[in-house]
Amino acid sequence: MGAAVIWAPGRPASDLDSRKSIFLAGPTNPTGEADWRESLTAALIELPIVIYNPKRTDWDSTWKEDFSDSRWAEQVEWELDMQDKADIVIVFFHRATLAPISLLEFGLCVRSGKAIVCAQDGYSKRGNVEAVCRRYGARFVDSEEDLQDAVRERLKQLIAE
Repeated sequence: MGAAVIWAPGRPASDLDSRKSIFLAGPTNPTGEADWRESLTAALIELPIVIYNPKRTDWDSTWKEDFSDSRWAEQVEWELDMQDKADIVIVFFHRATLAPISLLEFGLCVRSGKAIVCAQDGYSKRGNVEAVCRRYGARFVDSEEDLQDAVRERLKQLIAE
């Protein structure tokens, strides 16, 4: 029984409710590098977990960021719902992005004890992100490899509980 990947705006089947879950928060714009979500998912695919991935193949940047646009509203509501539902919220900050929405998501989850945060060297707000992680006890790493290790470690703890 491997991982179930739920892509926005899909909803998980009720038979997945007993599995531990992770939400993949972070910028979705292209960086010129391999997609961190794909790499992390591949590293965890054999585990009996649920992975909530907000990236959409049908995303259109012309969607109005307003509740008058039902497509945008559906995406935002899905992301908030799945972050609330997840046992772990992974927040990734890539050095080539500003990631204002990711900073917002980080602020929403950091006090919950569910956050594992990766801010690459060169990310413009890395110091601020690390300071908040230190203040609230969130796991902070600076590479995709360390992120994979931190997530595996936390999942092992959660599954053993």
